[in-house]
Amino acid sequence: MAPMALTIGFDLDMTLIDSRPGIRACYLALSERTGAYIDADLAVTRLGPPLAEELVNWFPAEQVPAMADLYREMYPSIAVAASPAMAGAREAMDAVRAAGGRTMVVTAKYEPNAKLHLAHLGIEPDVVVGDLWAERKAQALREYGASVYVGDHTGDVRGARTAGALSVAVATGPCPADELRAAGADVVLDDLAAFPAWLAGYRDAARA
Repeated sequence: MAPMALTIGFDLDMTLIDSRPGIRACYLALSERTGAYIDADLAVTRLGPPLAEELVNWFPAEQVPAMADLYREMYPSIAVAASPAMAGAREAMDAVRAAGGRTMVVTAKYEPNAKLHLAHLGIEPDVVVGDLWAERKAQALREYGASVYVGDHTGDVRGARTAGALSVAVATGPCPADELRAAGADVVLDDLAAFPAWLAGYRDAARA
């Protein structure tokens, strides 16, 4: 597959969408359904890694696969409508398209649920790849020739760097700006509202 001149990847949770309300509600529903205690308020402060890495805090390891399946089954009816777009998300995607580029979403979230979120919010990337976390995100970024990857977590920074892509971090998730810089982010923005101006400058520098 020949890459386009500009392909930019984005993370989903806490980068394009504020999934905290929906995920919190889903954890509370899972707790009620199973009788297991889950501190949903704590869980949503550490979004990013795969679901199983959170569930192991609340269920015996041997139950985690079944609990993950149950969570994913419950998720569409509970979490999707409750999760708004992050400030600047649509504008960031539009800026890439206006520059003649292609957009992709690479996320650790279960891919069918990721697509439901994007469809509900009317955000339409060219490519969506789910079930990839941290360095494994590089698989999709390389496959589609992404030169930039935008995310909110140090795992996203590692994924970008593993792929040889520029790491643009937004300080809208669980990792503060200093932590993102220390992890090796090339650029740290306060949020996606700053992305279109950054992209314009990046393209100007590339042309120069």
